[in-house]
This record gives sequence, structure tokens and C-alpha cells, in this order.
Amino acid sequence: MTSSADGFRSGFACFVGRPNAGKSTLTNALVGSKVAITSSKPQTTRHAIRGIVHRPDAQLVIVDTPGLHRPRTLLGQRLNDLVHATWAEVDVIGFCVPADQKIGPGDRFIAAELAKLGRRTPVVGVVTKADLVPRDRVAEQLLALQKLMDFAELVPVSAVDGFQVDVVADLLVARLPAGPPLYPEGELTDEPEATLVAELIREAALEGVEDELPHSIAVTVEDMLPREGRDDLLDVHALLYVERPSQKAIVIGHRGQRLKEVGSTARRHIEALLGTRVYLDLHVKVAKDWQRDAKQLRRLGF
Repeated sequence: MTSSADGFRSGFACFVGRPNAGKSTLTNALVGSKVAITSSKPQTTRHAIRGIVHRPDAQLVIVDTPGLHRPRTLLGQRLNDLVHATWAEVDVIGFCVPADQKIGPGDRFIAAELAKLGRRTPVVGVVTKADLVPRDRVAEQLLALQKLMDFAELVPVSAVDGFQVDVVADLLVARLPAGPPLYPEGELTDEPEATLVAELIREAALEGVEDELPHSIAVTVEDMLPREGRDDLLDVHALLYVERPSQKAIVIGHRGQRLKEVGSTARRHIEALLGTRVYLDLHVKVAKDWQRDAKQLRRLGF
């Protein structure tokens, strides 16, 4: 492990794994704040949101990428390109596999893609969600993971109860180059606030909806301004985009009830993030088949 005597280390890490492998939850546990959105729905993460871990001996910048998957749409292809571009730029990679699911074709696909990096970037194997299974099952999963590829280290972790989160941080930090901090003390992410706000709205919209929706929801923040004459209230106007009128009906819900719940959940998280009261105005729009349309993808920020 590195210590202050070795000099300060700073650099970039990212977590990879199939969708819903616990990457965003682990990022949040390491950073100690909610910077990456988490959801039980796969393909939740769309942007490479960076979380910044400040330590006396190091600064670790975590890039949270979308889950790598076999793409079926133009959006899917762009998300995969984003993952590959990120791998080429980081100093160390954490490959996450959940303890409660057998290693499958998705994991083998990722291992094969990572192997193409050669020895340029060290990969730490991380068995996530260790709190969900008995100890011997965690040990079995570590052995199964070891067979996938050549890892620099293997470690089990539970982001939920904090088990070995500091060990994961130590293993990643040990593989960073020596260098000064990259970001000012106290900063937790370099994402613009509007991007984080849009992601929190999207997370709230994904909770409890049909499985068809995760890929189909995009959010843009049109306006984020202090209320005129008041410094204690922020007006946020946002649009939720879906691909079909039937999806719009699902998001709005019976007599607008669902959209109201989305609004109040998102508002709570946004107020916690920004430390101020928020008036949140949400509208739902249909952008037909936006995931397959290059022009619409650009407009929605992909």
C-alpha cells in the first residue's frame, strides 16, 4: 500500500462489469456521496460521471461508465464506444462481478474485451454485493472470477454495509502514478450540476416502471435558475423524453399520479445535492425512436 512517505498519488480508475453489477453503488460508497445514479434497472448509467475520492496520501478519480453489452441500437454502440475510450485513459480498472449471480456470457465477453488491453492497464477483480450471500459462496465466486483472466488483485466488497470498501480504495490507489491532486479539495465530481440533476430525475422516473422503459427515458434540464427576488429557491424545468406515446402514458400514470411521485422523489434528491429548496417542473415528451436516430441522440447529449 502507498503511504504519505512514498509521496502523493493521483489518477483515474473505472469500474466495469455487466449492467447492474454494483458499479455505481461502489462508486458512491468510495466517494461518500451520491454522485452516480443507482437503480435496479440495467443500463441506468449513461454518462461517464466522475467521483473524486480525497485521501491524505492520494486523490482517486473514479469514472463511472455504462455497463458494456452487445449493442442493438445506435445508442448502445455509442455507450460501448464510451466504455472503450474510458478504458484507454484510466490508470487502473476494477472488474465487478456480483456475488449472488453465476459468472455468465456477459462477464466472459467483458473479460475478452479487457484482455485486448494487454498489460497496459492493471485490472483488479471485485466481487460485489458480498452481503447478499454466505462467506463460502463469496470464496467460490472469487475462484470462478480468477479463471476469467489475469488479475492484478482479487477482492470481495459490500458497498451497502461498507465491508472492505477501504481495501478496494487501497488496491486502486496503489496502482496510481505519483503526482499532485487533479481537483481542488472538497470537490466530489466534475460533472455540471445540470447533468447530475437530469440523472437524479431519470433515476426517479425508472423506479418501479416496466422493464421496457430503462433505455427509452432521457432527461434534459431546460432551465435551472434562482427564483426572481428569492435566494432560497431554485426553479428547475426539465423534460423527460420517451420513444412512444404508450411509454408517455406509463411515465405520467393514472391522472398524473406517477409523474407527481417522480417529481417529489427527484426533488428531495436534488435539494440534498444542491443544498437549497427546489421547485421542479416536469414535462414528458415523445421523441420517436430517439435511440436509433443520430440527430436526436446529439440533441439529447449522446
